[in-house]
Amino acid sequence: MRLRYSGLDAGLFRDLFGLNDAELAARGMVRVTADAKPGFPCRVSLEDAEPGETLLLLPFEHQPVASPYRSSGPIFVREKAATPYDGESLPPVFPGRVLSVRAYDAKDDMVEAELTDGAEAEVLFQAMLGRADVAYLHVHNAKRGCYAARVDRA
Repeated sequence: MRLRYSGLDAGLFRDLFGLNDAELAARGMVRVTADAKPGFPCRVSLEDAEPGETLLLLPFEHQPVASPYRSSGPIFVREKAATPYDGESLPPVFPGRVLSVRAYDAKDDMVEAELTDGAEAEVLFQAMLGRADVAYLHVHNAKRGCYAARVDRA
């Protein structure tokens, strides 16, 4: 089975970069500068920011559904991220991280969850999406719990 990995739409965040620090703070957001790589995984490009790059750290509702699994959490978005990752190759932010993979059905209810090493994740993605009751996957970074990306059947 072919897999499709999806980053978030950069357009959702573009106007936020023009806000000053006080305006960001009023929205519960902060501007940060990457000081290490890895460490600042962008949810648009699905790659780590380079040291010196500017990002926003902000709350994001990654599971905006009418189910008990509605969920939001903090994400990083690189200022220069313009095009969302949309591909069939394992995103660069996955290897080297422990991932929490959550499988959801067509009613947006979680039906399974597992931890995996990011470099080995495709085996788990294939198994989960091979189930008839699984509609899509959400991947989170296990250590901090932050939403990372969505995985679907291609």
